[in-house]
Amino acid sequence: MLAKLAYRLATEVSPRLAMKAGYLWAYKGMGAIRAYRRRVRRGELFPPFLFFALTNACNLQCHGCWIDSRGETHRLSDADVDAMIAQGKRQRAHFYTLLGGEPMLHPSVLDIPERHPDCYFQIITNGMFFDKENVDRIRAAGNVTPLVSIDGLERANDDRRGRGVFQSAMRGLTRLRERKILFGVATTVTGENLDEVVSDAYVREFIARGAMYLWYYVFRPVGADPSPRLCVSPQQMLEFRRRLLWLRRRHPIILIDTYWNAAGEAVCPAARGLGFHIGPQGSIEPCPPLSFARETIRDHGGDLFRTINESEFLRGFQEFVNQRTRGCVILEHPEELAEYLRRMSATDYSGRDALSEIAASTARSSHHLPGEEMPEDYWFYRLLKRQLFFGMGGYG
Repeated sequence: MLAKLAYRLATEVSPRLAMKAGYLWAYKGMGAIRAYRRRVRRGELFPPFLFFALTNACNLQCHGCWIDSRGETHRLSDADVDAMIAQGKRQRAHFYTLLGGEPMLHPSVLDIPERHPDCYFQIITNGMFFDKENVDRIRAAGNVTPLVSIDGLERANDDRRGRGVFQSAMRGLTRLRERKILFGVATTVTGENLDEVVSDAYVREFIARGAMYLWYYVFRPVGADPSPRLCVSPQQMLEFRRRLLWLRRRHPIILIDTYWNAAGEAVCPAARGLGFHIGPQGSIEPCPPLSFARETIRDHGGDLFRTINESEFLRGFQEFVNQRTRGCVILEHPEELAEYLRRMSATDYSGRDALSEIAASTARSSHHLPGEEMPEDYWFYRLLKRQLFFGMGGYG
């Protein structure tokens, strides 16, 4: 598997882009984690990575999406983005995920990597905006890895995302592959698509289409259309974990999850302080599905480090989660989570009544299944989990 993966990287990705990813994403990412660990020892709170929701605008209406794109459109300004990145660099943070909504609808989305060539950017997109001009700009910048959201093969994907979306995204992947760009596919695992998306055939499909990594997410029933029928049961979660371990030994592609460490123990990145979510109105939120905040990027004169470090809400959220689970409190403790948000007087930035939605949710299992832990059984992935995955060592 490793020899085939190395061959794919050498022949399917531009050497210039591969070297930039190695330096800006991996090497600088490990430096960001070392700085993060020093902050933790000092009792300081600032993540090694940040998520910027550039806009809530989107061209799709996917079932189970937490983004409200039907109301007023919001977007982060270029000045806001540049200021946050400048402050992040001072804390040795050089990796930023750009998402939405649909980030490609932000007029400056591809200007950001061009303005910050010393950073690396992951753009999470539905893949429908990869025309020749955009792909050429991504190739020229060299510090961008597109992560295209695809939730199954054509029928399953279009059932959730809309008719024709799969084929449009596939045309985008073709352009990325032809230009030898390092890109991945993000797949939301649901109770309905699990058998398909963690199968040999599914992984082979996206290897053939040029993806170098496949990033799995687990569905959360949030938003105006929570679609609880798509939830993953405890038995399915265990099957998902088993299949990941199996597939990782078989295929020349990196299979990423953010749910388990090398020992197979559940992890919540927000509870570890590994990454916070900046909403399109500048709200500083624990994670993308949880659109609540007490602070914005404009507090304390725009001093992002001070605002995060002194946030009673973000520090309290870490304590709240760690007292209850290693997994996801949105799934496991929705009523208590709603009470915490009320007690903290957190502002709802969802554009809906997300607090009532959470309070009315049914408690469900998450990826934290005590006594059922499955450690990584392949040395290569144990190494990746401890040194490179998501937190570049934050899971070690």
